Amino acid sequence: MSSMEKMRTEHDAIGPLEVPAESYYGIFTTRALANFKLTGQRAPRVYIRALGLVKRACAETNLGLGLLEAKSGDAVMRAAEEFSEGHLDEYFPLDIIQAGAGTPFNMNANEVIANRANEMLGNPLGSYSPVHPNNHVNMSQSSNDVTPTSLRIAALFLVTPLLQAGEELAKSLKEFAYRYRSLIKVGRTHLEDAVPMTLGQEFHAYVTMLEKSLRRVKIGAEELLEVGLGGTALGSGITTHPNFQKKVVATLAKLTKLPLKPADDLFETTASMTCFVALSSALRALAVDLVKIANDLKILNMGPLTGIAEIILPEVEPGSSIMPGKVNPSVPEAVHMAGYDVMASDQAITLAAQAGQLQLNVMTPLIIKHLLGSLSLLTNTCTMLRTDCIEGVVVDEERIKKLFDGSLVTATALNPYLGYEVTAELVKEALEKKVSIVETISSHGLLDDDELALLLSVERTTRPAQTDLTLRKKIQNSEAYQSFRQNLHK
Repeated sequence: MSSMEKMRTEHDAIGPLEVPAESYYGIFTTRALANFKLTGQRAPRVYIRALGLVKRACAETNLGLGLLEAKSGDAVMRAAEEFSEGHLDEYFPLDIIQAGAGTPFNMNANEVIANRANEMLGNPLGSYSPVHPNNHVNMSQSSNDVTPTSLRIAALFLVTPLLQAGEELAKSLKEFAYRYRSLIKVGRTHLEDAVPMTLGQEFHAYVTMLEKSLRRVKIGAEELLEVGLGGTALGSGITTHPNFQKKVVATLAKLTKLPLKPADDLFETTASMTCFVALSSALRALAVDLVKIANDLKILNMGPLTGIAEIILPEVEPGSSIMPGKVNPSVPEAVHMAGYDVMASDQAITLAAQAGQLQLNVMTPLIIKHLLGSLSLLTNTCTMLRTDCIEGVVVDEERIKKLFDGSLVTATALNPYLGYEVTAELVKEALEKKVSIVETISSHGLLDDDELALLLSVERTTRPAQTDLTLRKKIQNSEAYQSFRQNLHK
């Protein structure tokens, strides 16, 4: 605040205080600005938008119920619209970590909307006449129902782009999986060679993971449609008109274009923040899947010369300040960090939600910070992973074939025909002699070329296949098989 800045004096129950003369916020916000300088982070724009819509809906409802004078009510509605649309954001400066229940946020909005409404009516800032922050802008409301309602609306606004970004990522992965649906490769468990699979199967698993996680997000968001606006201080609806709750929720649904419905138990929506925990838990699950996918991409890309290197990730930036030519998996690394941030935020939301005491949970500002932050972060993460990574992945088919041909992963497909013990001995011998399983089997005359080609085909090694009992009997009754088996126990 400049020493030359013009000031006006406002009063509250604590006493007088100077407020910047040209500011739309007032004494409450000025005190909160001085009290809370913790993160340097303001409320997200989406929360301000939602809060403005809540104020707009309340003003329209109170006007319709005859509780607000027409001229003042119209001015409040117009000012709330400006507030919601972002025209007054510079006057919403409070730190997101603040006094409990979001009272500073609510009063900041009340003061800004009241001053702007009075200005529209030709009155000076700070006059609070004819429109008063508490008596008119906050009519039929409390911070205790306004804050969680605004958070619900803001979260619902952010769920839509997250679902879209997640679905677009899943679509990109699905297209990749289809493209390589027949490319056989080594499947790995415990980071060891296991059994055959196709690259398409590997990537389609990521599609299914994402689709399930996105369904969980949708389910988690559904409960947010039940809003407790009208409960005021603790759910009783004290100071409201008997028809206020039903009408204000209908008005808010119209303004937000969301299928909102009045909560059945307003005491529950004031005391419990578990609905936000449910959504946050779904976001954590999505983050877990994204981190898993990113980790796999890093492993499959590992190299370029001495690792698995079955795929090549896009080069988005130089990877080292000291090693020339080194390129790192920068996008998957960023996905990891974003995912861990979401998981940490989920823990913060859980702790905040369990901190409710008696009829109120006052930790809503912390939930605002972490829930809205996670929604935005995951949206951006899904988009980045798709555009800067998945869509540019190059498959080294020659490398995949070389690794597959040099592996022993097809051996498991022979279990139904040779039995576990015989197959295990063949694998051991192939490893010792550093030859393929096919060469080892052929050297003992256990199967002919046509039989090997049939049993080790892509179709039989990458999906369920009916065991040919006639062929199994033929193989196990052969002299070569009987001789090999007898030698196992010598």
